[in-house]
Amino acid sequence: MSTVVVDERPAHLTRLTKSVRSWLPAAVVFATGLVSWQWLLPDVAGIESFLLPRFSDVMDALWTERDALRAGAWITFKEALGGLLLGSVAGIAGALALARWRPLGSALMPYFIAANAVPVIAFAPVTNAWFGTLSPWSKIVIAAVLCFFPVLVNTLRGLTSVHPSSIELMHSYAASERATFWKLRIPTSMPFVFTALKVAAVLAMIGAVVGDFFGGSTEALGVAIQSSVALSRYEVAWAAILVASLLGIVLYSGVALLERVLIRWHPAARDD
Repeated sequence: MSTVVVDERPAHLTRLTKSVRSWLPAAVVFATGLVSWQWLLPDVAGIESFLLPRFSDVMDALWTERDALRAGAWITFKEALGGLLLGSVAGIAGALALARWRPLGSALMPYFIAANAVPVIAFAPVTNAWFGTLSPWSKIVIAAVLCFFPVLVNTLRGLTSVHPSSIELMHSYAASERATFWKLRIPTSMPFVFTALKVAAVLAMIGAVVGDFFGGSTEALGVAIQSSVALSRYEVAWAAILVASLLGIVLYSGVALLERVLIRWHPAARDD
């Protein structure tokens, strides 16, 4: 006769235990990385400071240059957020059109693939010529171009991955094509959309920072990284890189939070 073990701990304690277990591996890796960065790499591996300064030196630079980095972070964050919104809206709208009119997708998809294959650094001089070197729109467009294709492809995959039996069920209810699209295809595509948005959130920050390398506000993070390296202020450059990484995490976390709020009904969201 089997024995059933009942967990008598309070529900909040059980959730806390699960959270600790899920975050523990990441915390261990994070701590190991910091220890390696601070002591092992410079002392044991002999990494020079111009390649990778000590973590403590980067933290000192982060505190010393906090005002300049805060201003640069705000400028670059706005550029990345604008690119994320613009590229995502365009990608979702394009996917809706391509899913609704399949011949249009066959005609346009090769051009979308070709545009996505162009390196981002090739777009920077073009957007600077279009909008001006100091205009934030030149960086927003670069970030939008990076975000557009992943959002388009994943959203289109979600819209066209509906199980045939579900479509047959809608037809049995005499649902119109419009009703099938809005009540079946779009809800089914939502997990695909948010997966694409998470990828796009990181790409938007990359596009904004790289766009600054080709000209922009002197306070932007990309310009700060470039000028700090030119002046051999490697600690400041790595501090700016760290700030850009944190901003990318903020954008990713914002999309993940929005996913939990909007599609909590989906089994994948509940499992997560």
